[in-house]
Amino acid sequence: MNAGKDEAALLRFAMRLSLGTGFLMLAIKVSAYWITGSVAILSDAAESVVHVVAVSFAAYSLSVSQKPPDRSHHYGHEKIAFFSAGFEGAMIVLAAFYIIFVSTERWLGGLHLENLGTGTLLTLAAALINAVLGIYLVWVGKKHRSLILEANGKHVLTDSWTSFGVVGGLTLALITGWLPLDPILAMIVALNILWTGGKLMRQSVGGLMDEADEKLESRVRSLLTKMTSEAGVQFHGLRQRSAGNTVWVEFHLLFPKGTLLDSAHALATRIEERLQQELDVRAEVISHLETLEDHQEVHSQEHHERFSE
Repeated sequence: MNAGKDEAALLRFAMRLSLGTGFLMLAIKVSAYWITGSVAILSDAAESVVHVVAVSFAAYSLSVSQKPPDRSHHYGHEKIAFFSAGFEGAMIVLAAFYIIFVSTERWLGGLHLENLGTGTLLTLAAALINAVLGIYLVWVGKKHRSLILEANGKHVLTDSWTSFGVVGGLTLALITGWLPLDPILAMIVALNILWTGGKLMRQSVGGLMDEADEKLESRVRSLLTKMTSEAGVQFHGLRQRSAGNTVWVEFHLLFPKGTLLDSAHALATRIEERLQQELDVRAEVISHLETLEDHQEVHSQEHHERFSE
């Protein structure tokens, strides 16, 4: 129980850290744009605006996802993580299109840049801070299977790469004096974050549609094959889906006809508990008990075809 509370507290701390840093980065980038007029820095700042909005929603989603099951949500509230990832991805995509629009407009309207050295240094500082934060958020998110935090961390890393790209472009502009490097770089950065946002949206749709994790399914099937073989029973109808932080695993256990119910139930419980321990993810495991000899006759043909190996 304490471990669960400690984990929840760590996730909340990481999210608050991300939100606070997001506001700081936005202030730095707006200042850098104000003194330079660089469209690349403006695009970077626009991405940070989106980031702050998205993190605010992610922080709310994290608090909701940690609520226990209730009368109206029997499986808990973790699936809001997929809405959060989708929202953040959509915000990134919108930022990318905005960056492309502003870059094109500035390029066609004429370019004028000032104080590039100072602006570049400010952007570099923001990039370094975001890189460290993003790595931390992704690490915590993966370790604790928090899609919300992992998506947020990827967004922060995207923000840092954007800033590093801007720094590189502005440095070249300083060296060569060729100002079109500014909008060109902004467009390249926009295409990169467009790709990242698209992947987050794809991940969101996959989770909401209960898309199977092939790697996890292979692991579960391997463990079940070993466990049922040792116990002298069989299984079929394996299904698994992600609810956000928790994976739900379901399968049918096939016992020899005449097996006593209490014995079968005790064995099923041991297999469920052992599977939860063996998996490197938080899992809810549910088994359904059937007799080996006549399980096909008990179920309808359609049900059998659906759950056959």
